[in-house]
Amino acid sequence: MIGDFSPEEKDGFYKAVFSRRDVRSHFTSDPIDEKILTKILNAAHHAPSVGFSQPWNFILVRNNETRKQVKDSFDRERTRSSTLVEDPKRSKYLSLRLQGILDCDVNICVTYDPTKFGPFVIGRSSIPETGIYSVCCAIQNLWLAARTEGIGVGWVSILSNDDLKKILEIPEHVVPVAYLCLGHVSNFADKPDLESAGWLPRLGLKDVVFYEKWNNSNDPNWQQIRQMIISNLDYA
Repeated sequence: MIGDFSPEEKDGFYKAVFSRRDVRSHFTSDPIDEKILTKILNAAHHAPSVGFSQPWNFILVRNNETRKQVKDSFDRERTRSSTLVEDPKRSKYLSLRLQGILDCDVNICVTYDPTKFGPFVIGRSSIPETGIYSVCCAIQNLWLAARTEGIGVGWVSILSNDDLKKILEIPEHVVPVAYLCLGHVSNFADKPDLESAGWLPRLGLKDVVFYEKWNNSNDPNWQQIRQMIISNLDYA
């Protein structure tokens, strides 16, 4: 695994990045091969982590009763959050398909345990949030590995962490970071669902890159890369 990437391997990586989708529908009933699921989890476990603390755990859930309880939490939270916006946006929000908890093959709850390896973790003393950031790196590894294996992943964020802790018997000090739905899909969409639905537009790369200081979008020392960014170089 050590060494340079071939052109084909580079293309494969970018294909996974640009074709990754947050899957909420199109799940099929086909089970994920256990070897494939293990490879996906192993890729997640090899993510970078602050101070090599590896602060994640992965709770695998297939039990239907457990999943129904999680789905009930989603329904309650979706109803509650819908009151935060007015029509017509409220109606559009409620019409969106935002989870596949009962439809996919397996659910995975990814957690953060700040107590792993004791109270002192190199690099976390100045920025405590780097522990959770590390878990997010593991989630991204999992997502890209799953896409490479043809497995869809959906992150269900409309949930109560208090509910998850009770349902999954998670200790008080452990933080649920992500509740994921994994499964085979009939197809991967060309664009993210929320982009296709017109919920929000995709920003151009030029809109999110500054040079040297905040909000400086035009610096003479960065003209060449700025022009390439304006051209919106994209592998999609």
